[in-house]
Amino acid sequence: MSRIGNRKLNIPEGVTVELNDNLIKVKGSKGELSQDITKYVSVKNTDGVITVEPIDNSKFANIMQGTTNSLINNMLIGVSKGYEKGLEAVGVGYRFAVSGNKITINAGYSHPVIMEVPAGLSATLVSNTEITINGIDKQKVNEFAAKVRDVRRPEPYKGKGIRYKGEQVRRKEGKKAA
Repeated sequence: MSRIGNRKLNIPEGVTVELNDNLIKVKGSKGELSQDITKYVSVKNTDGVITVEPIDNSKFANIMQGTTNSLINNMLIGVSKGYEKGLEAVGVGYRFAVSGNKITINAGYSHPVIMEVPAGLSATLVSNTEITINGIDKQKVNEFAAKVRDVRRPEPYKGKGIRYKGEQVRRKEGKKAA
């Protein structure tokens, strides 16, 4: 049995949850999210508490119980608080610039890399080497942060590259003199 799936989700203040046949809509102060629900689980909203139960005792139904519970929890947090992911550029000349919905990244290439911020997300420049990506959808925030990080991943010898805020880069020793 899934421990995550058995968790009861309390609906925060100012958030409304609408359940249809196989669709859940969550509205809050930050925005609105919707998610399709698989046919292997049933979702119930009773007195501000959401519960997810499997339809039968199959292994896939138990898996989907935990997955659906986590997705609904992420939606509740997203529309009430929102999500943010920090990135930092480490290296000589590595920096970010934000103008409108475009991020310009200088990461050691002969040209700057320009990325467009997807709809529903925003990018905030903390300093010229740090940037924060904000949004209500956890998956979109983390996916876009991963795309920005992929412009120049941290390398293990000097640690140069774009990394998540607080990420520990595993370092290698390099060649030793004979």
